[in-house]
Amino acid sequence: MNVFVEVAERGSLSAAADALDLSRAMVSRSLSALEEWLGARLLHRTTRRISLTSAGEQALVRCRELLLMTDGLRESLADRVNPAGHVRITCSPSFAQCFLAVAVAEFVSRYPHISVGMLTDDRTIDLVEDRIDLAIRMSQRLDPNLIARKLSVCRSVLCASPAYLARRPAPGRPEDLKGHDCLAHHFVAKDVWMLKAGTGTQAVEVAGRICANEASVLMSAVLAGAGIALLPTYLVRPHLGAGTLIEVLPDYPPEAMGIYGVYVSRRQMPKAVRAFLDFLATRLAGTPVWDT
Repeated sequence: MNVFVEVAERGSLSAAADALDLSRAMVSRSLSALEEWLGARLLHRTTRRISLTSAGEQALVRCRELLLMTDGLRESLADRVNPAGHVRITCSPSFAQCFLAVAVAEFVSRYPHISVGMLTDDRTIDLVEDRIDLAIRMSQRLDPNLIARKLSVCRSVLCASPAYLARRPAPGRPEDLKGHDCLAHHFVAKDVWMLKAGTGTQAVEVAGRICANEASVLMSAVLAGAGIALLPTYLVRPHLGAGTLIEVLPDYPPEAMGIYGVYVSRRQMPKAVRAFLDFLATRLAGTPVWDT
């Protein structure tokens, strides 16, 4: 079943074989054995592509459910003192590079029987579809169908390079942003930036000629003098300290977002996932290290 799910999700026997560290022949034999046991053909196979049959679509849903059940059973019987298993997590590429990769390295050193797989993507990934145990998300609004544990706060700043501000005087008020090149994040506050103004919040429409789906890409463009961007402090704090980026409109900070550990509602969270979530909560307790 695990082989079948991997093939269905990756769309290729070779890709599934690489992911599972099996030969293509073993993958093919496992699929044939499952089809024989179920008495149904699960895949349409051609030289160019693989697709699910009607029976395969139904089997994929049930196989995923059974794999989750077996993972939960294995974890529930594991040693409480020494949790073991594999944890699949997802977060944005920029957060993984700036914080999570180092945290994971410390975690697996502390828990030698747990392995961690990281999927970095700025899109909101379907946790069930991609069999993700835990998603680290920055948000103000979360899917009510998921369970979330708040871990910390994600603050952002408006910033630009000294070279850009030498060409274009820094804005003095939020309204002045309309006369600037504002770099946009494709998934977060693309056309409107929410800035704190006194005791309230001001919505400022912005426009520019550069848009990207990843914060670190926008930061590189800002460092090159392309304009002003709204970027998280965990990413730009070293550049602000070094003077290679300058904060713009410091009296009008962007709205902060929560950093959450998000997971699918289950009757019992696997101990390895619980251990990792508790570890992150401890690491991120209080003021985040990048803001101190």
